[in-house]
Amino acid sequence: MPASSTDAKRPGEVALPFDPADRAEASLTFIGRIRSPWSKGEGPKNVRTAREMGCDAWIELDPAYAAGLTGINVGQAIQLIYWVDRGTRDLIVQTPGHADGPRGVFALRSPVRPNPIALSTVLITSIDGARIGIDATDAWDGTPVLDIKPWIETIDAPPHWRETS
Repeated sequence: MPASSTDAKRPGEVALPFDPADRAEASLTFIGRIRSPWSKGEGPKNVRTAREMGCDAWIELDPAYAAGLTGINVGQAIQLIYWVDRGTRDLIVQTPGHADGPRGVFALRSPVRPNPIALSTVLITSIDGARIGIDATDAWDGTPVLDIKPWIETIDAPPHWRETS
């Protein structure tokens, strides 16, 4: 179980009086694992930085789910949804280094959240059976994958973005 963050808060941070993991109400199946060179204290802060640093990353899909890749192609953008299994879950207000003060967890992309679900849009660089190469990730090696969805501009891009691009 991830450590509680209540021992090391930054000024302005607020922890929940309970561990959200103790209130689990759903079950999930991990469909694979992210493979990357990153581990605690060594990874980039976000996918943009990971792209700038360059990294060899891929999704190691459980072979039972490989047929689900039918119709997915190299060069395509996908949304990778993953479970930040080694993060803390009890901070509801955080003080990130890049912000001008405390922010609620729902105003941040931080992996520290009640449900440690992360989302990255990545490009497929290769497909070899159940191994999907991706252009970058900020996830630590071995991070569980919850789902893969195609990124579709007409659905996923905000309306104002489509009108100006």
